[in-house]
Amino acid sequence: MNFTIAVHGAPYASFANERALKFCAATVAAGHTITRVFFYHEAVLVGLNSSVPPQEEVDLQAAWRVFAESHRTELAVCIANGIKRGVLSQGEQQRYEKTAATLAPPFELVGLGQLIDAIAESERYVEFPA
Repeated sequence: MNFTIAVHGAPYASFANERALKFCAATVAAGHTITRVFFYHEAVLVGLNSSVPPQEEVDLQAAWRVFAESHRTELAVCIANGIKRGVLSQGEQQRYEKTAATLAPPFELVGLGQLIDAIAESERYVEFPA
């Protein structure tokens, strides 16, 4: 079974990212696939390459990166929510004439249409609210 996941909560202000990661790990362990994880609202901050979590906390960005690379899962950051919070790809950095791109790889800035397409192509859609 193919899943699309949406995460809404800020990385360190809610448990949405941690719950989503655990769900994703359990889902693939059960033999299912997750094509796309879509970060929306405050969850886009997980893709910000300048964040540094405290030593005693889980590095959520690194955990998502490992998951994505291990399971060939796209990490999609909502472009509208991302750019207004300073999460910029190289293209957006140049477009808005900012000094640096701040989107961490392998996260990608995408439009809301990417979420809609993923939902249409998936058999299950699961959200993790703030």
